[in-house]
Amino acid sequence: MHKIAVIPGDGIGKEVVPEGIRVLEAAGKRLASNFNGNSFPWGCEHYLSCGQIMPADGLELLKGYDAIYLGAVGAPGVPDHVSLWGLLIPIRRAFRQYINLRPVRLLRGHAKPAQGQGA
Repeated sequence: MHKIAVIPGDGIGKEVVPEGIRVLEAAGKRLASNFNGNSFPWGCEHYLSCGQIMPADGLELLKGYDAIYLGAVGAPGVPDHVSLWGLLIPIRRAFRQYINLRPVRLLRGHAKPAQGQGA
């Protein structure tokens, strides 16, 4: 049993993360593996209602999990540095998550993003 801390975040994160959970559940059934997800309401909307992105013991709470599933974080009216320094950077530093890699596939006939910009 894998323990996953789920932080949907804000806005589209609250739409995308539940669908990702469905994918994890389907993959778990197919691979005979399962997980237990525990959701945390942390993010900019939480900040607007409570005055903090995550509680002071948030990183300590996350230490008990095998993985962190983090959605999009950000909301109008909350400066980016609040979410960066209140949630994202502390998590990345504490758990040595130094990269946010998203898979990319180039489509035939479309220019590459850096094409013609020199090296």
